Amino acid sequence: MTPRILTLSVAILFAAVLLVAACSAGTTKAPSSMSMTSMSMTAAPTGPTIGIANMKFTSPASVPPGAKVTVTNSDGVEHTVTADSGKAFDVEVDENGTATFTAPNQPGTYAYHCTYHPMMHGQLVVA
Repeated sequence: MTPRILTLSVAILFAAVLLVAACSAGTTKAPSSMSMTSMSMTAAPTGPTIGIANMKFTSPASVPPGAKVTVTNSDGVEHTVTADSGKAFDVEVDENGTATFTAPNQPGTYAYHCTYHPMMHGQLVVA
């Protein structure tokens, strides 16, 4: 091997090592900044929440009249929270998403269901 080819080979190897090091340094910084962004976007709701998981509703004990209610859907399919009678509330919740609706102003117990999955039922108590 001639000195010229040896020098060229070492230079190429050195450049490759620098390139790999530069790429590695960039990827370690990106996930930490991305995780901070995703943490701020997934802040927990502060008011009453109806949860959806495994094709079942979990309801808050009770909510004040006119309260903002957050629905958190942990399932991989879309659901609704629809009042059984009247038009007290009706909200669609995307798969693994959240939505909000306003509780009725009139105190009482409001039965609800999912229009896509009729076996899913719950009750919203407004007091």
